[in-house]
Amino acid sequence: MGPKTHSAKSSVMGKMRFLPLVAATYFMVAGGPYGIEDILGGAGYARAIVILLALPLIWSLPTALMIGELAAAIPAEGGFYIWVRRGLGRFWGYQEGWLSLTASIFDMALYPSIFVLYLGKFSPALTAGPRAYLWSVGVVALCCAWNLRGAPRVGSDSLWLFAVLLAPFAVFVALGLERGLSGHAVMHWGRTPQIPGASLGLSTAILVALWNYMGWDNASTIAREVDEPQRNYPRAMISAALLTAFTYVLPLVAMAVAGLSPAGFSTGSWAVAGGQIGGPLLGIAIVIGGMINGVGMFNALMMSYTRLPTAMAADGLLPRIFLRRNRRNVPWASVCACGFAWALALSLPFERLISIDLILYGTSLILEFMALIALRLREPELPRPFRAGSLGVACLLGVGPGILIAYALYVSRLEKLGDPGTPLAGVSSLLFAAGVALLGPLLYATTVALARRKLRSADESIP
Repeated sequence: MGPKTHSAKSSVMGKMRFLPLVAATYFMVAGGPYGIEDILGGAGYARAIVILLALPLIWSLPTALMIGELAAAIPAEGGFYIWVRRGLGRFWGYQEGWLSLTASIFDMALYPSIFVLYLGKFSPALTAGPRAYLWSVGVVALCCAWNLRGAPRVGSDSLWLFAVLLAPFAVFVALGLERGLSGHAVMHWGRTPQIPGASLGLSTAILVALWNYMGWDNASTIAREVDEPQRNYPRAMISAALLTAFTYVLPLVAMAVAGLSPAGFSTGSWAVAGGQIGGPLLGIAIVIGGMINGVGMFNALMMSYTRLPTAMAADGLLPRIFLRRNRRNVPWASVCACGFAWALALSLPFERLISIDLILYGTSLILEFMALIALRLREPELPRPFRAGSLGVACLLGVGPGILIAYALYVSRLEKLGDPGTPLAGVSSLLFAAGVALLGPLLYATTVALARRKLRSADESIP
């Protein structure tokens, strides 16, 4: 009994528990209120708060329910890739992996830039010229080393990062509400900012909000490293969804009540608002939180994305080198390869390509909703510790996200990648994203053909 009990305890201690899973999921999706500034700048208080309250019901909740069911039923490394492959077949599984990994290139370039943006608020000289790129590469290297320590460590460290990041906003909300309730503020609820050449408009505000609410499925790829995944995934998804909406909306309410104008509010403006409400020290604390946001989100998402090449390599769809692990069971080859690829992408202007990230991610999300329905039909006897309603409910879950993704496709048709006079000036985000997505079937056909040729050569070499 003694050795067996010790073995079971060691197994649990070596896996990510509920609260670290919530914290890691929160960083994969939100990482605090940072990133929602442009929603306020483009829509004003009233509409921004409506958007941030409506999207969890239309976008986050259905996604969280879908992930809760599939992660509890199939808690495999590779998460959503495994679900789609099992529900829709090998071809669509490959497309899921391809769409997710290419979306990561556009997504992951943003977070080191957020770190650099807030670091520069201490002193612009710190991030001047090539220093900005070097700091970004430093974030990538730090997170690679961090991830090599294992998913449980990333999850537990996300807890204290979460506390440090949100502490200044707790003070911000308290001071903002106190200032408004004391009668020393004029609220700006109905005012929409008019900033010549800078207002994003309502459509883009919605796209930015969608981007700030995406990423729930990323937590599924580490299921093999989570303690009691059948029990913890559904609870973690719902908890993280509520927490994200709560931490997005409360600071905006506090700003409005405190009487701060939304005019000119854009990425990085939280530091200015903090200084106005709580003085220089609160402004500095929010700047530090912005740096933590960049590192924490990159770190948690690296943990998620690097499990995809490993799962695809196990299926023979990528080189077997991605199967190599260190003594902490971390796929080190995948971590290093992904980190290198993201470091190369840092110098590209991806800040303008949020819609491309959203299109590629949204397409992969639709495949996941289809896999949910396919698995209900093909494997009705599959044990499902958590069930997202009846088959009819499961079919309806993807409707809201599907409409929002269609809206993103419609809006992105007008967005151009480059400024006038540049090579990409005439290329729309929709066309570019479609081109990236269509490479998936071509690469799959090439991969299958090479595998068959290798198998044929092996057969011919047998005497």
